[in-house]
Order: sequence, then C-alpha cells, then structure tokens
Amino acid sequence: MTDKEVRLQGLPPVVNEACKTLVLGSMPGALSLSKQEYYGHPRNHFWPLIYKLYGGGASPNDQYGERLAFVLKHKIALWDVLGTCVREGSLDADIREPEENDFAAFFRDYPAVERVFFNGQAAEQLYRKRVLPGLQEIGLGKELRYRTFPSSSPARTMTLDAKLAIWCELADN
Repeated sequence: MTDKEVRLQGLPPVVNEACKTLVLGSMPGALSLSKQEYYGHPRNHFWPLIYKLYGGGASPNDQYGERLAFVLKHKIALWDVLGTCVREGSLDADIREPEENDFAAFFRDYPAVERVFFNGQAAEQLYRKRVLPGLQEIGLGKELRYRTFPSSSPARTMTLDAKLAIWCELADN
C-alpha cells in the first residue's frame, strides 16, 4: 500500500431475523461508499431489478431507507463478501489486500438465511475462495443454496431486461 492509498471499509449488513435470502456483492464501488448506500450508483441496475421483481414499480423510490425497508419486507438481506480492501476506483479487478466479512457469525446470528445469491462472478469467486472453506471447517454453509447472477453494475454491459430474465429466480421463494 502506498502513502496515498487507503484501506476501504465496506458497509454493514442490511438484515433482520426474517431474512431468507442473502444477496452478496464483492465490495461497494467508490460512489456507493461515499454515499454509504448499497448500489448507490444511479446506473446500477440492482434497485430497478428488485422493484420490478417484487412489484414495486419500474423504478425504486429515491429514499434509501425506503429501499432498505423494501428488501427487508421481502426477506432479502444485503452484504458484501469483503469487509475491507485496497482499491483505486470501483472495479473488482483492482481489489488488493482483501479481507472478508465474518460469515460464521452472520450465519449463526441469522439462521433463517437459506439462499445466497451472488451479484456477479467476482463476489462468487471471492466467497468460494476466501469464505466457504472456513465455513465448511466449522460445519456451516452446506445447507445453503447458492446461485450467481450477472452483476447489476453499470460496468456489466447487459440490458436491464436481460438481467431481469436471470435475476427472476430471486423472487422464487
């Protein structure tokens, strides 16, 4: 790490005891971190996908707190694989010195979670490499169902409708 580089701190999980699904990103982008909001980039497809899947309309309400209440109402938790890392910009490919979040504590605290959906391949790869082996050592995670979706990031050049056709599995409880 150079003098001008900073260790980035991720966001806390958005979760309650009723959540059955966990959507995992890799690490929030620069704009999301500066706003302290999950999927805070205006061109990110995450919120439009969620609102279309759950009948909240074609576009999400502008109030972040209401967005969070909307996902929790549908028993969806949000978090990221990494708790901290060094990264210049927002690209997953630029992540260095990653440190994962404490998933053992998370799954113990929220035993109703039964599905983990990865928002992009980077999140899945980081989880399978850095988190899953440790969970398996202590007997956690084997009963969970896993699925990877195309990233909702604006860097993933896929239309909202194309992503929606794949993300629709999220709404299947």
